[in-house]
Amino acid sequence: MKRPNVIRRSGAKIMASLVVLLGSLSYIMVLAIITGSLGFIFAMGVTLLGAVAIAKFLGEAIALSYPLIFSLLIGFGVLRGILRYIEQYTNHYIAFRLLAVLRDKIFSALRTLFPSKIESKQKGSIIAMITSDIEILEVFYAHTISPIFIAIVVSISVILFVGFSSSWLLAVNALISYIVIGILLPLITSKKLKVSGVRYRQNFAAFNSFFLDSIKGIKDIVLNNGGPKREVEVNERSDMLLNETKKLKKDTTRAHATTELFVSIFIFITLVLGAILVIRDNLTIGRMIIGVAAIFGSFGPVIAISSLPSNLTQTFAAGDRVLDLLNEKPLITKIDNGSDFEFENVTVSNVSFAYAENEEILNDVSVHANKGEIVGIVGPSGCGKSTLLKLLLRFYKKDEGTILYNDIEIENINSDNLLDNVTMVSQDTYLFDDTILENLLIAKRDATLKEVEIACKKASIYDFIVSLPQGFNSRVGVFGDNISAGEKQRIGLARAFLRGSKLILLDEPTSNVDSINEGIILRALKIHKEDRGIILVSHRESTMAIADRVYRFNGEIVEEVEDK
Repeated sequence: MKRPNVIRRSGAKIMASLVVLLGSLSYIMVLAIITGSLGFIFAMGVTLLGAVAIAKFLGEAIALSYPLIFSLLIGFGVLRGILRYIEQYTNHYIAFRLLAVLRDKIFSALRTLFPSKIESKQKGSIIAMITSDIEILEVFYAHTISPIFIAIVVSISVILFVGFSSSWLLAVNALISYIVIGILLPLITSKKLKVSGVRYRQNFAAFNSFFLDSIKGIKDIVLNNGGPKREVEVNERSDMLLNETKKLKKDTTRAHATTELFVSIFIFITLVLGAILVIRDNLTIGRMIIGVAAIFGSFGPVIAISSLPSNLTQTFAAGDRVLDLLNEKPLITKIDNGSDFEFENVTVSNVSFAYAENEEILNDVSVHANKGEIVGIVGPSGCGKSTLLKLLLRFYKKDEGTILYNDIEIENINSDNLLDNVTMVSQDTYLFDDTILENLLIAKRDATLKEVEIACKKASIYDFIVSLPQGFNSRVGVFGDNISAGEKQRIGLARAFLRGSKLILLDEPTSNVDSINEGIILRALKIHKEDRGIILVSHRESTMAIADRVYRFNGEIVEEVEDK
């Protein structure tokens, strides 16, 4: 298997791009930073007050009385709890609000990219992005942004406090420790952790895609006795994912151990430096205790920063994948300032198209269809018939030639108006795990029950639906498994009638159904063609029996035959 590519954006660039998404929630993040910083300062205050009490006991001139120190200690502890709660609440409020916003943005991006760039993407990878990748970003928004600023505020405060109240030498030592632990160590460890995180996320997405394919195709796997082989492949991919997990855990553990080692080293240096200052009478033991206590209490925010590469290994990989999708440019841009039309005819003239260079699918194709007639396109599988229908919906941009609706170039027609006029029924109608009614209303959300019933009668599916115990409220099951392939196709046809489009494109609508259902579907099309145009694509000659005109097709028009 090809090894996944490493991350392309730097960690800083990913973080900056994710911060921009905060938008109107930025003021709440400021509140989280302020309360978090004050919370840590009050937490250090508890330690400092203990050190002050010890210094006072050792004879240091401290103006605070013991009762006041004790009262402040309790007050600081209570304030620490309140401020910590506010910080955590605001951080998680931001995180979960943004996760919802990001999911909405991803769905919007998927709609924009469909189908030209979505068909080539692994569905399991998209599912992993919408679910686990988005969830992982919670770590960034809830546990990364404010800790960085909190560490900066707390570190500066401690350096100034130690410098003025104890010793500037100890303050410089604290500054060096903050730079090493909070900046240098993360920079050193982040590169390796970043690669491990990317490999894990990409292997996880690939495993999701493979497992999803296995579940969707489990019937065919069992029927062809492919279960044992598939099980071996699942185990192999699972082992690969487990190995990546172990590597990631190993690198993370090593990074944490390195941080703890350097914290211990700087604690030892601080103690030795403080002791030397006291021995040389440059500092009283009381003020040394206060300075050392302040430095010890300040390592928490800096350690949190040092741990970011470990905590963000998967976050950077997830963020990079999400940003890739959000920044991806669609091949087809939506048109809002063009022309509207009501279908009367469509003319395809000398159209050529290739999905990739040197892989031409259509060559100099010309087709014409009028309202009130059925035009058939027949040809072998893979000759470009379905591609032509996608071009009629402007799912892809033709390379050469023209497509005119009512003499208007397709590139000049408003996108929403085009989809209102033209709809397609594919060879495998997709039904959601919901009721029949909800699956029909996808075509027209505001349709009345009467309109739904009329559409179902036109598609010859009404009698079947009302014969069910729950009628239109019957559930179709996952992938529509509770009903037959023919019934699914007739529901798809009912959708097209309900939508009211004046041009219906049918892509192999009877390829997966028996002869009885094929006859029902073709009869419904023949009866209800008067007020709409129908383009019927199939590899079956028998399906063309209802067509008024037939184009024989093999990547180019070979013959046009008028029905007699």
